[in-house]
Amino acid sequence: MADSETKRYRIKPGTRVDLDDFDPDETKLIDDKDEALAKSEKSQERLAELQELLYAEHEHKILIILQGMDTSGKDGSVRHVMGGFNPSGVRVVSFKKPTSVELDHDYLWRVHRQVPATGEVVVFNRSHYEDVLVVRVHNLVPEKVWSKRYDHINEFERMLADSGTTILKIFLHISKDEQRQRLEARIQDAKKRWKFQHGDIEERKLWSDYVRAYEDALEKTSTKWAPWYVIPANTKWYRNYVVGAVVCRTLEKLDMRYPEPDLTDEVVD
Repeated sequence: MADSETKRYRIKPGTRVDLDDFDPDETKLIDDKDEALAKSEKSQERLAELQELLYAEHEHKILIILQGMDTSGKDGSVRHVMGGFNPSGVRVVSFKKPTSVELDHDYLWRVHRQVPATGEVVVFNRSHYEDVLVVRVHNLVPEKVWSKRYDHINEFERMLADSGTTILKIFLHISKDEQRQRLEARIQDAKKRWKFQHGDIEERKLWSDYVRAYEDALEKTSTKWAPWYVIPANTKWYRNYVVGAVVCRTLEKLDMRYPEPDLTDEVVD
């Protein structure tokens, strides 16, 4: 997928964001499911090659941040798109409710501890953005506190980028009706019922508040060094196709090379 295609989903720095302008049902880049599945499989193979290059070259660090409403497909994106990665070179980090130790530090402390090392891919399934999303919606801290965090986050991510980290932020965009269908499916499927929690219903009542919080986060923190992509996620196969293509293209743009071997006269007999 070319930059010109993925660009349609990238939030340009300084752009006002209204999620009503983004159609979660869109399948504009490819509308044939079988073709998309075939291309997604090829993308996984390419990602495996690029990860090996990343590890061998040992110059870059990759941080992929996944955010979205409940049921938007964060776990599915990890499973279907990142599944081609070698487990030894990738970590998936899910940030839960802060522990007492974490609360004794600044809110970015636990995040900084999990960022990728050189040659590594790290995927944040939820992230430091919860501190301008959940924290804001549930009034866990005053507005004068969370409103300063957009600048904190931008500078934190700038520091990571300046230190060699490529940051890719993906918002999986689903509709409220699609979320309802997925929550109902969880209840009806015995294998997925364990995922359902009554708190999901309470959070759903705050949909509009979360939309506004996401719009502000996307608007205020999509930067040249850490751009946001809003990916249509109502159609799962399309979501996987686009996420895979965006990640693949981001790694290809690093123009990585295998290091030259240190060949000497001493060789293995």
